[in-house]
Amino acid sequence: MSSNYSVTLSGPAPWGFRLQGGKDFNMPLTISRLTDGGKAAKSGIAVGDLVLSIDGIATEGMNHLEAQNKIKSCADNLSLTLQNDNTGTIHSLSNPPKQPISVSNLKSMVPLSTPDIPHPGRCSLLL
Repeated sequence: MSSNYSVTLSGPAPWGFRLQGGKDFNMPLTISRLTDGGKAAKSGIAVGDLVLSIDGIATEGMNHLEAQNKIKSCADNLSLTLQNDNTGTIHSLSNPPKQPISVSNLKSMVPLSTPDIPHPGRCSLLL
């Protein structure tokens, strides 16, 4: 069952989350990452939550850059309305669950020298 909730983060940035999706990626705007101990995590925002509005502006039809710029323009406070489905559903395959690293799976990891290329629909800046 999904539930909507609102959060107001006190500024200034960084807000402590990464956003993915948008109209240009045919994906809903979604929280894809949280900074441990960051403002977003402390407020109860969760990875996978859908962003329904930013500072009172509905995100339906908003492309990724518009959403990112709207968030960046909020200097004093950032007000978000989000939807959390509470089912543990992963909203995007580009954000798989994290698994512990063990010695046996280190061989399959990408070398550290590989450049960090953002996934489609995910901004490269932590907001």
